[in-house]
Amino acid sequence: MAPTYRGRRRLAVLSLLLLVLAAALGPTPSSAAGSAWWEPSARPEPDSRIGVTGEPFTGTNAAGEVRGFVDAHNHVLSNEAFGGRLICGKAFSHQGIADALKDCPEHYPDGSLAVFDFITNGGDGRHDPVGWPTFRDWPAHDSLTHQQNYYAWIERAWRGGQRVLVNDLVTNGVICSVYFFKDRGCDEMTSIRLQARLTYEMQAYVDAMYGGPGRGWFRIVTDSAQAREVIEQGRLAVVLGVETSEPFGCKQILGIPQCDRADIDAGLDELYALGVRSMFLCHKFDNALCGVRFDEGALGTAINVGQFLSTGTFWRTEKCSGPQHDNPIGLASASGAERLLPKGVALPSYDADARCNVRGLTGLGEYAVRGMMRRGMMLEIDHMSVKATGRVLDVFESEAYPGVLSSHSWMDLNWTGRVYGLGGFVAQYMHGSKDFVAEAERTEALRDAHGAGYGYGTDMNGVGGWPAPRGADAPDPVTYPFRSADGGSVLDRQTTGERTWDLNTDGAAHYGLVPDWIEDIRRVGGQDVVDDLFRGAESYLDTWGATERHRQG
Repeated sequence: MAPTYRGRRRLAVLSLLLLVLAAALGPTPSSAAGSAWWEPSARPEPDSRIGVTGEPFTGTNAAGEVRGFVDAHNHVLSNEAFGGRLICGKAFSHQGIADALKDCPEHYPDGSLAVFDFITNGGDGRHDPVGWPTFRDWPAHDSLTHQQNYYAWIERAWRGGQRVLVNDLVTNGVICSVYFFKDRGCDEMTSIRLQARLTYEMQAYVDAMYGGPGRGWFRIVTDSAQAREVIEQGRLAVVLGVETSEPFGCKQILGIPQCDRADIDAGLDELYALGVRSMFLCHKFDNALCGVRFDEGALGTAINVGQFLSTGTFWRTEKCSGPQHDNPIGLASASGAERLLPKGVALPSYDADARCNVRGLTGLGEYAVRGMMRRGMMLEIDHMSVKATGRVLDVFESEAYPGVLSSHSWMDLNWTGRVYGLGGFVAQYMHGSKDFVAEAERTEALRDAHGAGYGYGTDMNGVGGWPAPRGADAPDPVTYPFRSADGGSVLDRQTTGERTWDLNTDGAAHYGLVPDWIEDIRRVGGQDVVDDLFRGAESYLDTWGATERHRQG
């Protein structure tokens, strides 16, 4: 029955009273940023600023393709790796930003015990250890031991146009075992499981700010169709990968494998059930599956020491059989690492004409490759020796299998044509804008020939080092504020606590500066490079979708 006029009037008065009461008792404007879907209704207070205005782009282009940038290689939760104390700070914390962004306790009072920075020469180690709210010395482009992936910084990258983030679950049992500080065991698969669980917890953490499950922008995806739907909604598709030295316990000691086919099958099944869809088979150390591509400089020396501690053997080289070659082995001194060698054991010397690892893809390694093919998983060939990579590409070409990725410039670049020929995806390491543009232009014709977009691999929290500042007086510096690549958002300098970062003077200190770095690329290299990057999401999903269809066929 329709209400009477008097009833309607009473209802209107009651509604008005409820609205007034809600305004008086509801969230403050700072925690309820508005009714827009991309603004949280319950952001923690205090928290980092995002520094972006404007609506994130949604939908597809005229050709029905998704748009957006791809970070094909990041380590959101590596603070949980290496024994839990190598990377200081967390990507999120239910206790708030003051808990998330704090230094390791052993770094007080002046960073003298930031030992890993000393060993790898990524920084001098000494620093003001206070994070929130001052951030005087970290995060920084040349610090390897501080959190760079705080969730709000990732949010800024998403708001700036990124639509795919590959979170590589990572650890290294040897680094964990020899590092002085840890608060947990060093089993690699235990760490991988923990990081996978926490990625889902981070998704729930973001969802809670937006009103409940499924409402946030951070969306873990397990197939290409789901990823496409998420991106069309304007959100960030998060893909789980694995980068570890001894997957499934597949190390080798004095050349003897410590795993078998049953271990590989069980390991792949477990990772797939966790949501992992791409992975490396070897990383840093030769294992029972494949030989690695060497590291250079002092870091290479330190890792070769780790190779001995893990396997009982140092890297061994031979002359290369083709134009591809592995990196020259680091011969620079790394005294902190070398002191870990047993008495009487010294690093070997290497012939400059022998640039290739003697170890390629083992029989167990080929079994693992074919196991990934059966499960429709994408294989990361970065970090594989050229001998191993060549065999993998042979196998994939014989089966027309497209699921091959190079996510951060760790393969010999002469493989690029074969990767594109298979339908694979290539991303370049997050180099400084000049170097990034030069490499992007070198391979532009290949991308055009194959209709491929481009990606970047930030490798943040991955102890690699990131673009240094070009300087405020450099030609064509980033001018703030600037527009996002799609033109729909405006980005100003990013502020967290009392610190405001500027790419021109601070470099790529944390993940929130990824959009600033892309703007720097545009200013240095022009719009064409950015356009290729903006096609990255579609190209990555093309590779993923073709991989899934091959499995079904």
